[in-house]
Amino acid sequence: MGISDDSTTLTVRSDCIDSDGRFRTDFTGRGRNISPKLRLDGLDPSTRTLAVTLEDLTHPLFGSMAHWIAWNIPPGDSIPAAIPPGRVNPSTGIVQGTAYGWHRYRGPKPPQGMTHTYRFTVHALDCTLTLPSRTRLAGFKHAVEGHVLQWAVLEGIYE
Repeated sequence: MGISDDSTTLTVRSDCIDSDGRFRTDFTGRGRNISPKLRLDGLDPSTRTLAVTLEDLTHPLFGSMAHWIAWNIPPGDSIPAAIPPGRVNPSTGIVQGTAYGWHRYRGPKPPQGMTHTYRFTVHALDCTLTLPSRTRLAGFKHAVEGHVLQWAVLEGIYE
């Protein structure tokens, strides 16, 4: 389901989550641990860059925990799959911040026998962010304040 703070609705969908709302293993820490392709519909044409986060919403110690933060993603109808690890991708300009996946995607991997809920949030921004790659989720959220044209979420569970 997509949610927007604008009258134009942005939606995000992905094959990484099956019809039962569960993450497919390839996109988890128990599988290939690759970032999924996130398809976007209704993107505002004035979007300059995209950003995405993945958070574990049910972490037993922290309440929530960032697994992935990436920004300065070129706008389009999708965020590409298998974004390689690294602080800044020289060919795309995509920056990956500091989260559980240090400068990379780190998919769901809760303790055996526990089910956790994970949320992708895609932000359509009116700017290019000039944050250092060591930026964590709180710094990222602060930096995007006032620059979000639209946003959408996609949630899934994994055990």
